[in-house]
Amino acid sequence: MEASRTRTESRRPESRAPDEPRRAGPLIVTENLGLLDDLLRLCAAAGVEPEVHHRVPERRASWTDPPLVLVGDDAAARCRGAARRPGTVLVGRDRDDPGVWRLAVEIGAESVLRLPDAESLLVDRIADAAEGAERQALTVGVVGGRGGAGASTLACGLALAAARTGRRTLLVDGDPLGGGLDVLLGGEREQGRRWPDFAASKGRLAGGALEESLPSVRGVRVLSWGREPAAPVPPDAVRSVLGAARRRGGVVVVDLPRGTDEAAAEALAQLDLVLLVVPGELRAVAAAHRVATTLGMAARDVRAVVRGPYAAGLDERWLRLPLAGELPYDPGIVTDQDAGVPPGAEPRGPLGRFCGAFWERVLAPGGAA
Repeated sequence: MEASRTRTESRRPESRAPDEPRRAGPLIVTENLGLLDDLLRLCAAAGVEPEVHHRVPERRASWTDPPLVLVGDDAAARCRGAARRPGTVLVGRDRDDPGVWRLAVEIGAESVLRLPDAESLLVDRIADAAEGAERQALTVGVVGGRGGAGASTLACGLALAAARTGRRTLLVDGDPLGGGLDVLLGGEREQGRRWPDFAASKGRLAGGALEESLPSVRGVRVLSWGREPAAPVPPDAVRSVLGAARRRGGVVVVDLPRGTDEAAAEALAQLDLVLLVVPGELRAVAAAHRVATTLGMAARDVRAVVRGPYAAGLDERWLRLPLAGELPYDPGIVTDQDAGVPPGAEPRGPLGRFCGAFWERVLAPGGAA
């Protein structure tokens, strides 16, 4: 049986860095040269290198191992009897062929896609399969009920605690006026890309490329701001970056600004859970109510983290929000930061214990804060 393997080095997608390795791509089964050219172009756009055969490969692993199989409608009949496998898609360009659905059933295809209408969908499908995107990241935002509430401190503690569980962890600094989470973690001198490098991003970013481009501090990938003043990041860039982070899986923690401009609203729309940090003081509770009202217009789930102790006469009933936990006073945080130790780096400290217990609840099967 004659089989050809096609490489597409000349078709580098614009979204990849020049030195980024090309990822393993789908198996393409077709003899239709026009369709093959389209599929090669879409694979290049997704940053992957496909393997091409005219019929089911003789070597079983070449059929079963690729993350995705794209079968041209011209080759569907030749794929009858092949082992059923997930991730098989029947692709063609004839919208008027009534027999295409019968062919899809016969080869066990999960879906039928028609080009050119489904090109964008197919690029996403190819890229997701190559990245191994099976379960999206759990995304948690942290915002202060008032200035100085300790939201950045909690965000760092949560990221470090998630990394200690062995999960892929990304900490995103969503507050351009916050001073930089890389500084708080002690990673301001680490090499890697910052928010200004992504300001022009639109559309889809590769999750793996994003992760590898960011500084790594104590097992956490950090997306922060540069030291120089920079223009605000557009909502499109926030959507692209957080979308790539979610597809990569693991945990994403976002330190949010208290204001809600368009970029912040886009970030809120990407979050599974928002933690509102509220010091146990009357004025802080009153301010937190106003912040919570604003957050509720864009966020799906907002919960309070009370930073104790409560002032006299106050308790959780004043918050009128679901309670995600009470964060005990930690007198050692300031001393640790002066010594260059990030908040939450010590798992047995009050912040470390709180964050560890939080992830135990949330990351457990069916867990919720």
